[in-house]
Amino acid sequence: TNVDYRNFELNCCQSRTTCSFSWHQLSFCMYAVSVGYWKDPYIEYFVGHPKERKAPEISRGYYARVQGVGRLLKAFLEKTKCNCQIINLGAGMDTLFWKLKDDNLLPLKYFEVDFPSIVSRKIHYIKSKPPLSKPIMESHSGETVLIDAHSLDTSRYAIVGGDLRDLPKLEEQLKKCHMDPDLPTLLMTECVLIYMTTEHSGGLIKWVATTFRSAMFINYEQVNMLDRFGQIMIENLQSKQCELVGADACRSLETQKERFLQHGWETVNGLDMLKVYQSLPPDETKMIEALEFLDEKEPFEQLMQHYCLCWAIKDSQNLGMVPSLLSHASELEGLVQAV
Repeated sequence: TNVDYRNFELNCCQSRTTCSFSWHQLSFCMYAVSVGYWKDPYIEYFVGHPKERKAPEISRGYYARVQGVGRLLKAFLEKTKCNCQIINLGAGMDTLFWKLKDDNLLPLKYFEVDFPSIVSRKIHYIKSKPPLSKPIMESHSGETVLIDAHSLDTSRYAIVGGDLRDLPKLEEQLKKCHMDPDLPTLLMTECVLIYMTTEHSGGLIKWVATTFRSAMFINYEQVNMLDRFGQIMIENLQSKQCELVGADACRSLETQKERFLQHGWETVNGLDMLKVYQSLPPDETKMIEALEFLDEKEPFEQLMQHYCLCWAIKDSQNLGMVPSLLSHASELEGLVQAV
């Protein structure tokens, strides 16, 4: 295959160091949406249509990511009957708020956090494009909207510019936007923690566990970084002056899960993305596999085995928040409980 996975990894790295959801990643997602892998009517307001074809291996990988995270997310919303809050850490140009509103699945409040430079750019897009601003205002029930260069706060949506390494400041910012520690809370990170030191990411994970009474933490990122494929990923990025400073926690699925158990979480599950992909409904994967021809399966499978989806639970309110992500797959039935 002619897929340059090393360049793909560089794009992901650049996304955490210069632009939280890089234009490279947006371009990959925009291409996948345009071909029909999934629907997202809002992504076009953040990035133009790609001019060149993208590798089908990467589009399928993004599809598995969107589907896996989405299934966990919807199970959480159904379990809490949307009487909850979502905090998307390192959200970049994510369009999840708008899609949840379209599906009538908005939580009581949806928060986004990212670097101030990214937040200011996203706020500019929101202010200048009615298809983005109108849904926010339709969901707003207050008299005023608080907005400045690095934050926007309405009754249902807030975006703040901050640093995940500065937890006291982050907590202060979120509480100003009426974050409620007593509400069931879903926190999300996608290719974020690996670009923080394990000390900083561990502090963030512990802060979540100690701050919220009932919470679920979804983390999507690299895994199996000790084998040759993983080492090549790391070495290539190092040659580009991009350090995966949190790679130690990504050595295996066990180290990914252990980081949560060590920092106050009650239960944690995890799957590599190949297992996630293989456990999606066969009729759905058959449909997306018909979109583009894949020369070889092995490079795709190898790439998918180096990303994972983990979800940790702290359930002091006894909501039974252990969603069944992939319960129809017989080999995983003992791993996750039905909602």
